Amino acid sequence: MLRNKIYALCDYQTLQKFDISLEKFLQICTTHDTVYIQYRDKINSLEIQKKNILYLKENTEIPIIINDKVTLLEYADGIHLGQEDIESIIGDSKSTSLQFIRKKYPNKIIGLSTHNEIEILEANTLDLDYIGLGAYRSTNTKDVDNIIGDNMSYLAQISKHPVGAIGGVKIDDIIPHISFNVIASGLFSK
Repeated sequence: MLRNKIYALCDYQTLQKFDISLEKFLQICTTHDTVYIQYRDKINSLEIQKKNILYLKENTEIPIIINDKVTLLEYADGIHLGQEDIESIIGDSKSTSLQFIRKKYPNKIIGLSTHNEIEILEANTLDLDYIGLGAYRSTNTKDVDNIIGDNMSYLAQISKHPVGAIGGVKIDDIIPHISFNVIASGLFSK
């Protein structure tokens, strides 16, 4: 069966909830067609986050993307930013913030969350490597106001960047025009 590729979310709190080590998480990722691993950690110090990112980098060839924290970008292969996060980097504009990141870290992967047609059209003007689009459906891991549902495929089609489906996406979901399914606990929960 043909499947979308997987963008694996390595959310530290979710790993703890399911008692999954970083080592076990990497083993799970190798059983899927994983194109990126995003490390997200809202509870540990920056030093522990850095240690965990370096562990992931040393133990897989899959690019490691960090969530939001430009201060950790030098240790990872890329960064994924939310709409609010990108504007707070310099405080001027998304374009200026991205120029700053590209100048300081020229070979890093940059992704941006989008939620609607306006944000996708704006992302088309930005120097990005991919966008995340969501939420596809409701999820119990995050409160979401905007459920895209069946419009996901149409919205993905208007993006000039590869698109990752975010929010309530399952491993086996096949969504036309989506480059990869962004999966967190769905990698190891039934």
